[in-house]
Amino acid sequence: MAIILFVDDEPAIRDMLRMMLKLAGHNGVEARDAEQARLKISRETPDLALVDIMMPGEDGFSLARDLIHAGIPVLFLTARTAVKDRVAGLRMGAEDYILKPFEPEELLARIDVILRRTRPKIYSEDGLVIDHEARTVTLNGKPVTMTMTEFDLLALLTDNAGAALSRDKILSAVWGWDFIGETRTVDVHVQHLRAKLGPRTIETVFKYGYRWTGGAGGK
Repeated sequence: MAIILFVDDEPAIRDMLRMMLKLAGHNGVEARDAEQARLKISRETPDLALVDIMMPGEDGFSLARDLIHAGIPVLFLTARTAVKDRVAGLRMGAEDYILKPFEPEELLARIDVILRRTRPKIYSEDGLVIDHEARTVTLNGKPVTMTMTEFDLLALLTDNAGAALSRDKILSAVWGWDFIGETRTVDVHVQHLRAKLGPRTIETVFKYGYRWTGGAGGK
C-alpha cells in the first residue's frame, strides 16, 4: 500500500482514480488543482503523485517541479499528445507519462514499477533482511525461500508496519484489483509466512485483517 496523491480538475477522472487506487489497496489523496495539492502535501507526504498538466491556475508542470524537488516521484496524466510536452515532463525529472484516456490496468502497472524503483530497497529489522530489488529474504543470516506471492505479501506488510490492513485491501494489493477469489487466500499465505518467519511476526486483527509486528521477534 502506498500514499498516492492525484491532481486533476476533472471530477470524473478523480472519481475513477479514487476507486482504482482503493481497489488496488493504495491510499489515494485527491486534489482538484495545484493549490489544493500543496495543502494536502503539507499534511502528508505521498509516495507518488499523479499530476494532470492542463489545470486552471497553476499548471501541472509548475506543481511537478516543486514535488520533484521535494523528493516526491511524479507521473504525468494528460491529454496532451505532443512529443515536446512528454519530453519536457521527463526532462524535468518525472518518472513517467501516460496519455488520457488510459486503461486502469496500465496505469496501475506503471505505478507499481515506479514504487518499486523509488521506495527503499532494503528492509532490515531484528535479523530479518528483505531486499526488494533482488527479491530475497534472510533471517538471522540464513536465506528464507519465498514464493513470488509470499514475497509480495511480506513486502506489503513490512511497508505498512504497524498498520492494520484489511483482507480485501491485501487481496487487491497483492493479487490485483480484478482477482476473483476468497479472502481465505490471504489467511493461507499469512500462515505460510508465520511458519517461515515466526508465529508472532504477523498479528491477526479480529474480523478485519493483519498487522506486521516485526522482525524475528516471533522466534
